[in-house]
Amino acid sequence: MADETPAQNPPMAAAPPPPTSATVTDSESPAVLEKQDPSPPSHVPAVSVSVTESASTTIAENEEQAPPPEPAALEPDSSDKGSGKEELPPTPPPQAVESESEPPAVTEAPKEENPPAPAAETVVISESESQQPPAPPQQEVVTESESLAAMMEKEETRAPAEPTAAGTTTTTTTTTTTSAQEEVAAAVEEKKVPQNLGSFKEESNKEADLSDSERKALEELKQLVREAIDSNLFNSESKSEENPEKEKKQESKEVSIWGIPLLKDERSDVILLKFLRARDFKAKDAFVMIKNTIRWRKEFGIDELLDEDLGDDMEKVVFMHGQDKEGHPVCYNVYGEFQNKELYQKAFSDEEKRMKFLRWRIQLLEKSIRKLDFSPGGVSTIFQVSDLKNSPGPGKKELRLATKQALQVLQDNYPEFVAKQVFINVPWWYLAFYTMISPFMTQRTKSKFVIALPSKSAETLFKYIPPEQVPIQYGGLSVDYCDCNPEFSDADPATEMTVKPGTKQTVEITIFELTSKRFSFVPIMNVRSNGKNFSLQKCILVWEIRVVGWEVSYGAEFVPDAKDSYAVIIQKPTKMTAKDEPVVSQSFKVGELGKVLLTVDNPTSKKKKLLYRFKVKPFCD
Repeated sequence: MADETPAQNPPMAAAPPPPTSATVTDSESPAVLEKQDPSPPSHVPAVSVSVTESASTTIAENEEQAPPPEPAALEPDSSDKGSGKEELPPTPPPQAVESESEPPAVTEAPKEENPPAPAAETVVISESESQQPPAPPQQEVVTESESLAAMMEKEETRAPAEPTAAGTTTTTTTTTTTSAQEEVAAAVEEKKVPQNLGSFKEESNKEADLSDSERKALEELKQLVREAIDSNLFNSESKSEENPEKEKKQESKEVSIWGIPLLKDERSDVILLKFLRARDFKAKDAFVMIKNTIRWRKEFGIDELLDEDLGDDMEKVVFMHGQDKEGHPVCYNVYGEFQNKELYQKAFSDEEKRMKFLRWRIQLLEKSIRKLDFSPGGVSTIFQVSDLKNSPGPGKKELRLATKQALQVLQDNYPEFVAKQVFINVPWWYLAFYTMISPFMTQRTKSKFVIALPSKSAETLFKYIPPEQVPIQYGGLSVDYCDCNPEFSDADPATEMTVKPGTKQTVEITIFELTSKRFSFVPIMNVRSNGKNFSLQKCILVWEIRVVGWEVSYGAEFVPDAKDSYAVIIQKPTKMTAKDEPVVSQSFKVGELGKVLLTVDNPTSKKKKLLYRFKVKPFCD
């Protein structure tokens, strides 16, 4: 049988066979280090992975059984292309927890030797490069000196504008229909999203990488800060009017921001560079910003705030989870939580509650910043994800007030802390709002923005964040350790692939034979766990598989190499829908050489994101 151990193999012991990394997709030998071993050859199991693609079984059967459709049925109805208009809201979206750290969002970006063309629209559409619509017409960047919060206030008093192309967008979700009309409607919708022709790349904080003008500005700012520390300016700023003579006699005291003492080591340079970039490398303007930030931190009581107990009511609204592909910590802002009326009232019903929410948000941000690496080559920014699904929208007055208040604080006192700002599950009203404010934003600010419609949200996150680091509710594999799977953690890499429309993808995990003479394996007989020997060629293969949104058929089987053995059906092909469990976790005890086949059949007209990972565990009798 498939799960029996061959009798001719003597009992031995070895370190458990090393699982192939989930990123291996070819069928060659697994990536193991060669090492000469004088011991006699002994057989141990190892695995490799290969992926095959074929036509969808469902579609093939339909082509054989169903008569050819009428030609008219294949033509999309022109009336379904979204001709209706919707009225734009005059107010901005809720972003009270947005930690965009740009200085006034319309400050002109630093000049470069070869400045980019102004036509480079920098808001990203989360669509594959092969399907990107033509770039929008060139737009001139308007550089005014008002903050984003001020622009939001101005928009409140502006009369409703006529709907633009972006404003009439209707959001879409993954569906099982294959009608040509819906495909056309989805394509029209995606073309209305602002698209990306450039992306923000973080500048180096190493002094050797700075230009001469930037290095000169840094030295000038350091001199201004040194003079302020020596004269006790930062510590006496708020009290000098009461007793100036006494303040002059005080000795200079150490000044720290985010736990980093200014001018003590190279980490201080990274802090100063944030303020310089926020002020276009104008040293005097950056110094004024630093002075105001230090004063605000004292007035707001940041040091005391870190130890304050503000409760955990908002922990689902904003939370830190995982890292992106470049090592930035990821912060999720979930606006849909404010659909809970009780929570909304608790956060925004009056000025006192709004201030408490702001203090809670600043506390979370401060604690996150303290974990960053401010060394010149370290990660000193945060990846922001804003989920606008079921957001209360711009009509909530209390939320608008909290938004403006938070934005002003973040822009003035937390410069250059956003590595990327990704908006997912974006509704039409946000696209309309963005269209209105986009001309007032600098190229630098817009280059950090990524906008994704609901149907593209998971795919967009995977471009920047490994699937194993993305929370399960956003299409990934990461779960709370207390809730779920002890077999896998965020440290176990996953493989991501695309299942094309009308195709069947098969992942083959092959268990084959290797000898310890060529590879560095230890004889099985020498390895014990809890007093039990591991059996030769017996192992347990554990895997997780997910297709975002499902609407596919999934099956698994083990096919042994021996001709006289039978295939074992682990899971017969089953139609999986969006209502099923998002992740399937399975295991199989392998007693002989062979391969496990994981088959995903996509009969729909939409491509699907397939995620999987696996590991090999020793089997104990």
